[in-house]
Order: sequence, then C-alpha cells, then structure tokens
Amino acid sequence: MNERLLGILVNSFPRLLLYLFKVTIPLTVSIFTISVILAFILALIQVLDIRVLKTLTRIYVWVFRGTPLIVQMYIIFYGLPSLGISLNAFPSAVIAFSMNYAAYMSETIRAAIQSVPQGQIEAGYMIGLTYGQIMRRIVIPQAARVAFPTMFGSLIGLTKDSSLAASITVVEMFKTAQQIASKYFEPFALYCEAAVIYLMLNTVLTLLQAFLERKLTWKQPKEESEKIPALQADTE
Repeated sequence: MNERLLGILVNSFPRLLLYLFKVTIPLTVSIFTISVILAFILALIQVLDIRVLKTLTRIYVWVFRGTPLIVQMYIIFYGLPSLGISLNAFPSAVIAFSMNYAAYMSETIRAAIQSVPQGQIEAGYMIGLTYGQIMRRIVIPQAARVAFPTMFGSLIGLTKDSSLAASITVVEMFKTAQQIASKYFEPFALYCEAAVIYLMLNTVLTLLQAFLERKLTWKQPKEESEKIPALQADTE
C-alpha cells in the first residue's frame, strides 16, 4: 500500500464514520421501528382471522415479498412523482424498506404467536382474563422469545441492506464511499474500507444479540407452572 492510498483511507475513515452515525444508523433504526409496528399489526390481523382484512394482509405480504426491494424504492422515489406525489430520498427509503421488511417480519410474528399452546389461552379465559390481557400477559411475552432471534437477525440484515438506499441518492455511508472513490479513483480500497465498517457494526450487533438471547432464555418449568395462579391472583 503506497503512501497516497494510505492517506486517502485515513482521511476518508472519519467521514465514513460520520455518515454511519449521521445517516445509516438513524435510517436503520427508523426503518426497523416502523417495520416492527406494522408487522405486529399485520400479524395480529391474521391471528384474529377477520376474513376481509386477512385477505388484504395476505395480498400485501404476497406483493412485497414477491417483488425486489430496489424496484419498490424506485417506484416510490422515481415513479410516484408522475402521479403528483414527490418525496425526498430519505423518507422514500424509509417507506420502501419499512413496507418490505414488515411483510417478512409479520410472518415471523404470526408464527411466533401461533406457536403458543392453545391450552394456555384457554386457561387464561377460564381464570377470567380478557383477550387483551391474555395477549399482553401470556401470548406476547412467549411469542417475543420465539421471534426475537429472527427479528434481530432482520435488524442485522437491515444495516447492510440500507446501503441500497444509495441507489435513490440517499447520502449514507456507502454513498459517501462512492463519492470519495469517484474523486480519487480508488474504488477497491474505499469499498473495502466501507465493508470493514459494516462488519464492525454488525459484529457489535451480533454480540448484542447473543447477550440479549441469554437474558431471554425460557423460565424453568416450575416458574412457568406458577404463572397462571399468579395471573389469577392479579384478576381477583
């Protein structure tokens, strides 16, 4: 590595980090938060089995899982202006990513909710709990443990996929690397530098996932057996 290239990498590193924290991470957090909320609503609609809404939800999931994310971004950012709807690049990316990821996450959440034994739900009704109380105290805590690894995996994937937002002119970390590479004509080194930063970020997230999974380990059978009587006491 010559002195010129080393200088370029050293000087570009703070700028890449700046856009990582300034744009990439806020973009990722915004998308993930909206996706989880929307996915939970979609999953709940399917679990409640309201025929018309369930059909619409299935169509939504089918469309957004069956078409490429980058096409969805192009439709929102480049296509909607022809219909008189113009959005900036950042909100366009948030909308496209959120709707796409919500389609996948909703299936994860739905499966996790349906994995809770029906007997526990029936036991909740027998002790006088309402449907909302059953969901909040029995179903959702258990479903969260089941869904957590996959959902956190989606977050890790999202930190990498967020680089696709550069295709609609969102100036996040990868777009910044492209701009620097076009200025100094060193694409290989600068893209490798961006890749290392993504790797560092996702390594931290992977370690965080492992830590949180240990905290969310299933309770011992004795503790679970005491759960329903405790709930019954709360309702009296």
